[in-house]
Amino acid sequence: MSDGSSSCSVAKTPGPPSDIPNGGFMAWYQVLGSFFLFFNCWGIINTFGVFQTYYEQDLLKSRSAMDISWVGSVQAFLLVFIGVFTGPLFDQGYFRQLIGVGSFLVVFGMMMTSLCHEYWEVMLAQGIVTGLGSGCLFLPSVAILPTYFSTKKALAQGFAASGSSLGGVIYPIVFHKLQPHIGFRWATRVIGFIMLATLVIPNAGMRMRIKPSGRRKMFEAGALREAPFVLFAAGTFFGFMGMYMPFFYVQSYAMEKNFMNDNLAFYLLSITNAASAFGRIVPNFFADRTGPLNMLLPTSIMAGILGFVWISVHNAGGMIVFCIFYGFFSGTFVSLPPTAVVTLSPSLSVVGARMGMNFVIASTGLLIGTPIGGLLLDHGWVALQAWCGACVLMAALFIFLARLTKISRVSYHLRSFYNP
Repeated sequence: MSDGSSSCSVAKTPGPPSDIPNGGFMAWYQVLGSFFLFFNCWGIINTFGVFQTYYEQDLLKSRSAMDISWVGSVQAFLLVFIGVFTGPLFDQGYFRQLIGVGSFLVVFGMMMTSLCHEYWEVMLAQGIVTGLGSGCLFLPSVAILPTYFSTKKALAQGFAASGSSLGGVIYPIVFHKLQPHIGFRWATRVIGFIMLATLVIPNAGMRMRIKPSGRRKMFEAGALREAPFVLFAAGTFFGFMGMYMPFFYVQSYAMEKNFMNDNLAFYLLSITNAASAFGRIVPNFFADRTGPLNMLLPTSIMAGILGFVWISVHNAGGMIVFCIFYGFFSGTFVSLPPTAVVTLSPSLSVVGARMGMNFVIASTGLLIGTPIGGLLLDHGWVALQAWCGACVLMAALFIFLARLTKISRVSYHLRSFYNP
C-alpha cells in the first residue's frame, strides 16, 4: 500500500509534470552532477572513520575518542544544518554560486587539514570549513533533481545519493594505501585533488531548469501541529543520532579486538559504504511505487537490530557480513527522508520550510550522537553498540507511528499541548 511518495524538493516543483523532461541528456547529467556532489559531501563524511582511527593512533593520540569524534560530528552537523540558509538562496536562483562556493570550501578545508598538527586546527579545517562547504553542496544536489524528473524522482535521487557511498569506498582506500608511504599530509592532499577533479563535472554542466517561484519560508508553524510530521522528525533525530556509530568506530573495534589484521580492518569502512550504495538505489526504486515511509520502516528496523547484533560479532567473517548488511539497511536514511517529508506535507508550498525544519532536527542528532558514543566507549564497546541499536530502533518506532497516524487519517493535532 503506497504512502503517497512524491518528489523530493526544497522548493515548489515548477510546472505540470508534462513540462518536466523526466529523462534525456541534460536530466541525467544533473543526476551525474548530483552524484559527484554527494561523492564529495556525504562521501567525505562517510570517510571520517579512517581519520578517526588515524587521529586516535597518531596525530591526536593525546585526545579521547569522544574529542576526536566531535570533528566528524561538527562536519556532519554543518552539512545538514546550513540547508536552512542555503534553501532560500537556492530558491532565489543562486544554484551555481552555491556549488561553486561549496566546491572551493571542501577542497580548501581538506588542503588545510593536511597542514594541521593540533586538535583545534583539525576542528577548524576539517570540521568547520569542510562541513560548511559540504552543506553548500548537499541541498542543491537534492533540490535540483525534481525539476528534471516527475515519475522517477526517488530512483534519480537514489542514484545521486549512491555517490556518497562510492566516496566512502574510494577515499578511505586512498588514505590507507598512501598514508604509510607518503605521510598524512600528502595522503590528505591527494584526497583534496580528487575532490577538485570530480567537482569539475557538476560545476561544468549543472543548471537550474527554471527558477522556483515564490519565496521560501524558513519556518512553518503548522507542521508542529501535525503528528505525522512531528513523529517523523523525531525519527530522523534518533536515526541520525545512532546510525553513524559503525561508520566512525568499526575500524577501531576490529583492531582493538584483534580478530583481523590491521590491513583488512581498514577495508571495513569501504565495505560498509559499498553496501550502502545498494541500500540507496534498490529501496529507492521500490519507494517510487510503495512510498518512502514503507521502505524506511523495515530498513530502519533491520539496521537497529543489526546494531545489537554487532555486540556478538567476534571474528573477521562475522565483521564483514555485519558491515555488508548494516551498510545496506542504513543506506536509506540518507536517500529517503527528503522524499518522505514531501509525502507528509499537505502541499508543495510548505515542502521547503518543512525540509529545512527536518534538516535542523536531524543535524542535532548528527551533532551529539557520535560524541555520546565516544563517551559510552569509556565503559566498553557493548555500551556504544547498544546505543547504536537503541537509537535506530527508536527511530523505527517513530517512523511507524508517523505512518500509522498518516494512514489512519486521525487528526492528531498538538494544539492542546501549546494551549492547555
